[in-house]
Amino acid sequence: MDAVDEELVRQLTERARAEGLQLTGEGGLLQKLTKLVMESALDGELDDHLGYGKHDPAGRDGGNSRNGRRSKTLLTEAGPVEISVPRDRDASFEPRIVAKRQRRLTGVDDLVISLSAKGLTHGEIA
Repeated sequence: MDAVDEELVRQLTERARAEGLQLTGEGGLLQKLTKLVMESALDGELDDHLGYGKHDPAGRDGGNSRNGRRSKTLLTEAGPVEISVPRDRDASFEPRIVAKRQRRLTGVDDLVISLSAKGLTHGEIA
């Protein structure tokens, strides 16, 4: 991370602490950041899929277009996070960051599986 990113993270954590917001747990800063990052990434994927941004006049009467959102609860390392996934009219949008019917964000799970495959015991992994 460069200096600007580190400063932003420091400001976020200080503000969260001052407002009594916990870093982890239900409604914590990590859950809120995860929600924001995931929803922004999904919006970007839909923009790429449709070929135009939200509220862009190029999307009017162009066939496929945005068609609302649906909620989805993801199981993450920071706890359950409810996100809002954008949809398109043709139902041809296949998100990559969180695929359809995917409920768990990978990360630690993949690491645990790989360590287990290498022969480490449950105690060693923990």
